[in-house]
Amino acid sequence: MIRQTKKLVRLMAAAGVFAFAAISTAQAATTTIRLGHVGEPGSLMEATANEFAKRVNAKLGDKAKVETYGSSQLGNDTEMLRKLKLGTIDMALPSTVMSSVDPVFALFEMPFLIKDHAHMAKVQHNEYIVGKMTEAAKKNGYVLLALWENGFRNITNNVRPIRTPEDLKGIKLRTPSGEWRVKMFKSYGASPTPLPYSETFVALQTGAVDGQENPLAQIYPAHFYEVQKYLTLSHHVYTPVSLLSGASWKRLPEDVRKTIREVGLEMQPVALEYGAKMDEDLLVKLKEKGMEVNTIDQAAFEKASKPIYDEFEKTVPDGKKMIEVIESLKQ
Repeated sequence: MIRQTKKLVRLMAAAGVFAFAAISTAQAATTTIRLGHVGEPGSLMEATANEFAKRVNAKLGDKAKVETYGSSQLGNDTEMLRKLKLGTIDMALPSTVMSSVDPVFALFEMPFLIKDHAHMAKVQHNEYIVGKMTEAAKKNGYVLLALWENGFRNITNNVRPIRTPEDLKGIKLRTPSGEWRVKMFKSYGASPTPLPYSETFVALQTGAVDGQENPLAQIYPAHFYEVQKYLTLSHHVYTPVSLLSGASWKRLPEDVRKTIREVGLEMQPVALEYGAKMDEDLLVKLKEKGMEVNTIDQAAFEKASKPIYDEFEKTVPDGKKMIEVIESLKQ
């Protein structure tokens, strides 16, 4: 009897070991893909990143799982670009900072270049423009998977309503780190101050800067209305989001990469739709929060923007052609 009991215990122990090994093998087979972004809860970035993860995970099952990390949990945009190159994170959603990666991405720094969401949808499908972006990303060690929406940018500040470029004179304005945004606002007479998005609220709250510029889908979730009085619907720049990978991309199985690419492109019109709806809804909410809203003299701003276009066309390879292609898509 004792001998049989010992044998049973050994069998059970062996079964436990095999079961544990099977579970461990199954767990090991599930690859975790970390996707980081700077968007706050309720932002367009969060909405699109989470929807992307949901769709990818549904298709991949146990093969791989995309996990999203917003609110700069994996670092600011510059830090995440570095981590992509090192392969310590797998994907990110950089926006303006891409103009510091390669001059080609500064195309989307040109003021008033993108007319509306329908125009941007055409740009997303233009082989020449997408090809230039993809090639520039690859040359710098990244994999460009899709172009999503960050949105049309607007100015907030505590000094005065902005109607003409002259109204920006002397205003300390937080901007992203892209050099072309800094050049643009300097040419308008503002005092641009590059800061990470995650540091912007405190800078506004303490008066270190007077204002900032962002899409409504970033302004509202970040609670900038709590520390800003004026909202100017300038739509001065349209910034896309680059769905980007880096060194870890080649380590993913081919079928996983295929699914990620397909869903990334599938999300392009979804992101545009989300962005348009959020612009509409959030403007109402920002007015309800007490922000004073005004529009700009666009003709005056476009005239003041000409030197930026001239410099871009002279200094960026194929800059003139890229602008001409995008302009042609407005028809």
